[in-house]
Amino acid sequence: MKSASSRSPSVTPDLRAWWMPFTANRQYKAAPRLLVGAKDMHYVSHDGRRVLDGTAGLWCVNAGHCREPIVEAIRRQAAEMDFAPPFQMGHPKAFELASRVAQMLPGDLDHVFFSNSGSEAVETALKIAIAYHHARGQASRTRLIGRVRGYHGVNFGGNSVGGVVVNRKAFGLGLPGVDHLPHTHDLGRNAFSRGEPERGAELADELERLVTLHDASTIAAVIVEPIAGSNGVLIPPKGYLRRLRQLCDRHGILLIFDEVITGFGRLGAPFAADYFDVLPDIVTLAKGLTNAAVPMGATVVRAAVHDAFMNGPEHLIELAHGYTYSGHPLAAAAGLATLDLYRDEGVFENAAGLSAYWEEAVHGLKGAPHVIDLRNLGLVAGIELEPRADGPGKRAYDVFVRCYEKGLLVRAVADIIALSPPLILTRGHVDEMYSILGEALKETA
Repeated sequence: MKSASSRSPSVTPDLRAWWMPFTANRQYKAAPRLLVGAKDMHYVSHDGRRVLDGTAGLWCVNAGHCREPIVEAIRRQAAEMDFAPPFQMGHPKAFELASRVAQMLPGDLDHVFFSNSGSEAVETALKIAIAYHHARGQASRTRLIGRVRGYHGVNFGGNSVGGVVVNRKAFGLGLPGVDHLPHTHDLGRNAFSRGEPERGAELADELERLVTLHDASTIAAVIVEPIAGSNGVLIPPKGYLRRLRQLCDRHGILLIFDEVITGFGRLGAPFAADYFDVLPDIVTLAKGLTNAAVPMGATVVRAAVHDAFMNGPEHLIELAHGYTYSGHPLAAAAGLATLDLYRDEGVFENAAGLSAYWEEAVHGLKGAPHVIDLRNLGLVAGIELEPRADGPGKRAYDVFVRCYEKGLLVRAVADIIALSPPLILTRGHVDEMYSILGEALKETA
């Protein structure tokens, strides 16, 4: 029988058993970076250093780490009731959280289906979209349209509509009947844009070509990230999302916004749908929903989508879909405490107030070694680096390691450094982040 020994945080544990996600496991385990504590804007490394969190964990810790109201809410709920089955049963906090989320979202996005992650929220959205058309007598609408360089999680549906080649090539063909719009990243016309790029709205018109190719009667939904975050911080051109909305309306296609990253204040507004003033039919959420303290995802649909299922005998299940942990009590408690904290501390307002200062800091790196593009919106930034001749991604990875050694956590995506800090940051934190990043760029070959 295998035994596990207790170790102090300063001792490196046995690294062999955990097959780590989205990690070069052999490279990492040769020189591991371990985090053993966190508070507000900082992590604590296993060697006792404070590391400024430039990524909100993984785009998710919007209110900062180990916030006491959230910790206490989880503690109380765990002592009161650890689990409640969500099939034909319920518990009050899940209903309360759903109502709170629906009240925050614009328009009639007012029905919430809980899951456990952004990947599951996307799977739920795709299934609902196809089932919605089936319920309305348009069962031929099964085709899903994603976007090149889009990221929608790692389950088969999300991976299929996603447009990240390295995430797809080892796993077969994925879902049938999926097509993709082109991405909107245009270095030739939009390099070093501040905020939304001026050029590229016409790329939305590629949906017309796909409609001509496949016929609208076969297309269920288009899914896009308002900002393509995980594949390099790709900012939508001015008017692009509004044009997509118009085309989807013209052809009876549902529009899904994947707001797993942009939801809950990342752009200084509650949601990207608010920021861009474009109302989707379905929204996927996760990450900031619970401040990442307990895993949770949500898929929110407009009234007409929900109501299309509410027909037939009342004793029949309307949507044959769900998860054991949907609306988990601890996650619901964490979510309610998180929403309270966002409101009480003006977290979204802080993000909005700092966005101009953040933009100046981002573009202050223009002219730094290896930088070929800078882009920003809200409290998100992408610093694109010229690839090395010896391999794409190596330069950004070296910058990532140097930043960590200097006390800053950033995210390296191919040859792009992504920043998305907790929304409670101050100007001092912004200055520190870009000072460290600038030093790391100068020291990297």
